[in-house]
Amino acid sequence: MESKTEGPTKIEFVRSTGGCLFENENNLKNNIMLGAIIGDVVGSRFEFNNTNTLNFELFTPESTFTDDTICTIAVADAILKDIPFGESLHYWCRKYPYPKGGYGGSFAGWVHSDNPKPYNSYGNGSAMRVSACGWLEEGPNVISQYAKKSAECTHNHPEGVKGAVAVADCIAFLRIGLSKKELKNHITLLHGYNLNQTCKDIRAGNSFNETCQVTVPQSIVAFLESTDFESSIRLAVSLGGDSDTIAAITGSIAEAFYPIPHYMKERALSKLPTDLLNVYSNFLYYKATGIKL
Repeated sequence: MESKTEGPTKIEFVRSTGGCLFENENNLKNNIMLGAIIGDVVGSRFEFNNTNTLNFELFTPESTFTDDTICTIAVADAILKDIPFGESLHYWCRKYPYPKGGYGGSFAGWVHSDNPKPYNSYGNGSAMRVSACGWLEEGPNVISQYAKKSAECTHNHPEGVKGAVAVADCIAFLRIGLSKKELKNHITLLHGYNLNQTCKDIRAGNSFNETCQVTVPQSIVAFLESTDFESSIRLAVSLGGDSDTIAAITGSIAEAFYPIPHYMKERALSKLPTDLLNVYSNFLYYKATGIKL
């Protein structure tokens, strides 16, 4: 149940007798993290070979998971195990040290360090991995704090933190039933992103850019222009630039608004190894039961 006072920063939530915090969730509860995974897998073959068309095959033998999925799973696993986000990210990224496309240079150094420290990054790695935080039950203030912590272990620059919090906010606000127009207004006011650009505008001048301040608003715009989940992923990939990460961020948001076609779920999950699938399944179980395995 939703209770609003004046202004977007004042949105608060109360738990109903039945324990359901978010009104728009019943038909979407099995979407959790799927958007990031699907966007990553679909976008993986375009990261260094961009396309500007919407007409492309979604899944091919080249399509696979990248660092975006590994880090998304690591954030979820940290929540499940009640361990620091940095500890979980370090474990999972060391377990998969050479994903398709690799890790960014500074993040790779963090992964391979025996004493990793935040490195003031404003890269989009903080935003692409945050989606599990957006599905927590405690309401937007707690969700924002989790998102902030998930970023700060590596991306402790204000823009890096803002990118993660903005994506988690999008998920939380859509779960309570905000319209796209309302979401656009709230995110603009809360985070200052320019969401008046169009996908056509972005395509015309886009280049490879891995910063939150460029790619997070682009990803939100792709969601705002979409008509269903598949179109959101196609739009995100068609923007060019850091295709897999833009699509992972857009998918993270879109999963809180649209049903996900079953064939997209099946094809994307078929690309994951068992250990990543286990965390995904355990997080769904936690969402359904409140029990952490």
